[in-house]
Amino acid sequence: MLNEVTISRAIMDAYFKKLDRCLELDCAIVGGGPSGLVAGYYLAKAGRKVALFERKLSIGGGVWGGGMMFNSIVVQEEARQLLDEFGLAGAVYAPGYYVLDAVDVTATLIFKAVRAGLEIFNLIAMEDVVIKNGRVAGLVINWGAVDTLKWHVDPLTLHAKYVLDGTGHPANVASVLVRKMGVHLNTETGGIVGEKSMDAERGESQTVLNTREVYPGLFVSGMAANAVCGGYRMGPVFGGMLLSGRKAAQDILVRL
Repeated sequence: MLNEVTISRAIMDAYFKKLDRCLELDCAIVGGGPSGLVAGYYLAKAGRKVALFERKLSIGGGVWGGGMMFNSIVVQEEARQLLDEFGLAGAVYAPGYYVLDAVDVTATLIFKAVRAGLEIFNLIAMEDVVIKNGRVAGLVINWGAVDTLKWHVDPLTLHAKYVLDGTGHPANVASVLVRKMGVHLNTETGGIVGEKSMDAERGESQTVLNTREVYPGLFVSGMAANAVCGGYRMGPVFGGMLLSGRKAAQDILVRL
């Protein structure tokens, strides 16, 4: 016979064990979009202790919706190698253009990352960062619903050797850091430059170029990298996002 209390205890015990082992990390990733998932995959595959925190219920960021809720996406030739590694078979639409089912891509990235060892916490929001000796050294977290409703509920804290801001257009981690600490970032202005308008060709290359450590302990990837460093937006072509996640992981692994 099933006992409802046993079911509750099983869920609570499993969750709190996971949370406890993720209070000290090699890397904390904020944002569950494609660049964060890919970075988490490579970091976990390399044996690093890494967890991803997503404010929303669903993981996957903007991939789910494709272009204007037409749930297909495009990946260009430059990222074909990553499609092969993740086992994603894109159909050739035109030379250098691969069209893929957005649901299949998102589900596959999540599956591969989790099976590699990435710990994922959905419904958890980043409220602030931890600062130690002039560098980002962790996250201040709270329930996503608390963040949405703006309730005054004190958060919890975790430590991480590196934090990756993969929060997309808002660049939430970098924005909080600049707003609260007034720091000088590794950008052309020293601040958050801001996202430029649509130019898919330039935006895709800049997504990878702008993926870097913008403050000691803080990396940016994906659209957050373009928002912080001043790159163009690119719409529902996702090769740059995948390549950005891989680059972020590679750079963090070198420093670790």
